[in-house]
Amino acid sequence: MQDSSLRKLGLLLGVIAFAALAGGCKKQVASRPPAQTAPAPTSAQPTVTLNASPTSIKSGDSVTLSWTSTDATDLDIEPGVGKVTAQGTTPVNPTESTTYTITATGPGGTATSDARVTVGAAAVEAPPSGNQSLSELFEQNVKDAYFDFNKSDIRGDARDNLAKTAEFLRSYPQIRVTIEGHCDERGSTEYNIGLGERRAQAAKNYLISLGISATRMDTVSWGKERPFCTEHDESCWQQNRRAHFVAAH
Repeated sequence: MQDSSLRKLGLLLGVIAFAALAGGCKKQVASRPPAQTAPAPTSAQPTVTLNASPTSIKSGDSVTLSWTSTDATDLDIEPGVGKVTAQGTTPVNPTESTTYTITATGPGGTATSDARVTVGAAAVEAPPSGNQSLSELFEQNVKDAYFDFNKSDIRGDARDNLAKTAEFLRSYPQIRVTIEGHCDERGSTEYNIGLGERRAQAAKNYLISLGISATRMDTVSWGKERPFCTEHDESCWQQNRRAHFVAAH
């Protein structure tokens, strides 16, 4: 009986020891650090530039404002222009010296840029030299712009002629002009009406870039209907591909 009790006691002690040993050998699980939240990305600061061409004009002439921007969702030009797209150009006609300011706003903040335009007194009409009339001076100084076949791009010789025309128009601010677009005889009437209009508008836009006010110029297209030369060769056709200037009365 006593031996049996001793065996039971020994078995109980063995079970307890095994349980303690198993618990001590149990792998300890390391606790994980709390997850860190990544900081929200910061929005880029907007940038913007504003330029005026030309920066000095006579009263009555026009200026072209041009601008570019990045990271902006809202742009505004003051005075007088208002909301604009992210980049572009627009003509303005200040009557006095003016500082134009563009404000660009975006998620990252605000940026501004200025362009100063100086406006001088209107050019005083130069008296005709000698016995020349104003119409004679117009014929001598206002030069047509010529174009390549089926083109309305302003080529090199046309830029030179238009620069001379702009110089004359600046000297005589009271003169207004009609710019006629002309084509040679090739192509349909409808097509040449459109081509003539593009040529007249190209000449007008180039003069605007030189500071001549758009309000002083109208355009009309005659297509191939009013040729300057009626021969059927390239020499004659070149004379007909032009933007021609007529003094408006």
